[in-house]
Amino acid sequence: MWWALLRGIILTFMRIFYSIRFEGKENCPKEGGYVYASNHRSYMDPVLITLAVKRPFAYMAKEELFKQNIFFTAIIKMMGAFPVERGKGDTTVIDTSIEKLEKGKNLVIFPEGTRSYDGKVGKGKTGVALIASKAHRDVIPVGIIFEGPKLKFRSKILVRYGKKISANELLLSDEASSKELKALKLRIMTAITELVEGNKREESV
Repeated sequence: MWWALLRGIILTFMRIFYSIRFEGKENCPKEGGYVYASNHRSYMDPVLITLAVKRPFAYMAKEELFKQNIFFTAIIKMMGAFPVERGKGDTTVIDTSIEKLEKGKNLVIFPEGTRSYDGKVGKGKTGVALIASKAHRDVIPVGIIFEGPKLKFRSKILVRYGKKISANELLLSDEASSKELKALKLRIMTAITELVEGNKREESV
């Protein structure tokens, strides 16, 4: 209930302050339990991704955000955020992510781990492949595109959803090697990059 209410309010707010457009919404399943893997451009990214999908989401947020004021912390928790202590290999994060997916929530992951100020997509980390494989969930690649290093008033934002990557394409062997994980991560990052770079190709035509 809180999620549905906040989604409506935030969508109205976003349309006032930004010129936001969504593409590929038909690629977003109507049910939940999918991994949405996206490039990372701004603090608003988790919200931008969820606005076009009428299903509850969960997403990782750096631990520092939960140490802000009580009101802000309550809002991000209502929107499905759970804390991650960056720089530490915490297996609890993986377990929590899988638990959210099994409960029917979509999970937002930013494989790059940090924001890109020039719009270029980074190499990404293998955590997204590990979670998707262990949970045996399809991945929906997402590209977030806007000009400049930061969002400004009435910035043009494009959120593009790609075709899902089947869970069967992301299976790991029983003795998963780092080479396997990197290959699966590359498959996901390539799909994200194509969504972002595709916009640049269209603009040059």
